[in-house]
Amino acid sequence: MARSGQAAAEALLALGAIVTMHDQKDESKLFANPGEAGLVGDWAKSAGVSIKCGNRAYEGITNADTVVVSPGVPEGCEGLVIARKTGIPILPEIELAYRMSNAPILAITGTNGKTTTTALVGQMLRSAGKNTFIAGNIVAGDIRLALTTAALRSRPDDVIVAEISSFQLETISSFKPKVAALLNVTCDHMDRYTGIEPYAKAKGRIFEYQDKSDFAVVNANDPVTMDIAAGVHGEVWTFGRELVEGRGTFARGTEVWMQQDAHRSFVCDTAEMKLRGAHNLENVMAASAMVIAFGAPVECITNALKVFNPPEHRMEPVAELNGIEFLNNSMCTNVDAAVKSLEAVGRPCIVIAGGKDKGSDFTDLGTAFKRCAKHAVLIGADAGLIERSALAAGFHEISFAESLEDAVSRAWKQAVSGDTIMLSPGCASFDMFKDFEDRGRVFKSVVKDLVDREGA
Repeated sequence: MARSGQAAAEALLALGAIVTMHDQKDESKLFANPGEAGLVGDWAKSAGVSIKCGNRAYEGITNADTVVVSPGVPEGCEGLVIARKTGIPILPEIELAYRMSNAPILAITGTNGKTTTTALVGQMLRSAGKNTFIAGNIVAGDIRLALTTAALRSRPDDVIVAEISSFQLETISSFKPKVAALLNVTCDHMDRYTGIEPYAKAKGRIFEYQDKSDFAVVNANDPVTMDIAAGVHGEVWTFGRELVEGRGTFARGTEVWMQQDAHRSFVCDTAEMKLRGAHNLENVMAASAMVIAFGAPVECITNALKVFNPPEHRMEPVAELNGIEFLNNSMCTNVDAAVKSLEAVGRPCIVIAGGKDKGSDFTDLGTAFKRCAKHAVLIGADAGLIERSALAAGFHEISFAESLEDAVSRAWKQAVSGDTIMLSPGCASFDMFKDFEDRGRVFKSVVKDLVDREGA
């Protein structure tokens, strides 16, 4: 009974369904106290939706015609087990949205870069004059539209650009985006999957129901995505740092070029964009390949890059004080993202890292500290795991902090003009914060207080 669940319930009500919402949380966590802002339970009650929660969470579920499952609910959830045994169809939220949608869907998945690429594709299509919904598993500033809501509002001439997680893809049965992109696959969510193979398999399902009239965009520099591409039915487009045969985008320095069989043409120069780092060059190439495959004009890419700002909590500039810059990269919740963000800074870096481990191996992060960091301030439940990997890599410039306020203070004492202080956790946020947004907002607030105090 969170954002996606409420959106699905609203869409189903609009279509005339009788809706019951199920949640294992106790009733006290679903309804607001008097005088507080309303929660989903309050909305459901006012909308005439039945609620089953707490110890009665799955009561009556066998009476359902269809069960719609929200992202993040594991396949082994008791309610889903009951539904399967009873033979009740189970639809993930994106499956429901796909069946409802009047507009074509362009879908993006991958371990890292999903939000930036999704927002880029949306900006490019809007620059091409298309009425575009940016939706799905994306939370970036004002962008937080559920896919079912976008589908309900869509018309045939519109376009929906959707960020899709592996969780959402696990139980699809017909989801068929017109253009689908798999950006990369590295270790993440190992607290949910038994290894990289089942995780990659879930990601690869984004192509499963495509046919030859559709487009599959994959990373030519990622062997896992290329292995998956060998079995897709759609027309394959690649993106990468080097030219490959067929169709796709590739880089020449900061320039992005397109190849369509024997024909090559210039697309854009990323030197003028506000995005930083080699990983964002890959995001631009992926987004460009998607919109060109969809049939949008190349000009819309350059126009979009000129005005595109980094999404909130992703290498987001926060402030600069005495020649020291502060970056908020709170969305960095896995090792690969943390490594790439360190490589992208390009200045001496004091990094604030740590949080709740998701079954990650921090070896590469320790090595990145050694190559790219001046000092590391570690926070959170699993700071010790990161420390061990850093020490094993020969990196010893480490301190520990009890809070983000303490971490920023310690980082500030280590910094000199020309340095960057970056929050780049490499971990989930749930040990200390509500979510990654909450963590990023706290960081920005602490930095603002520091600037106000030190800059006075």
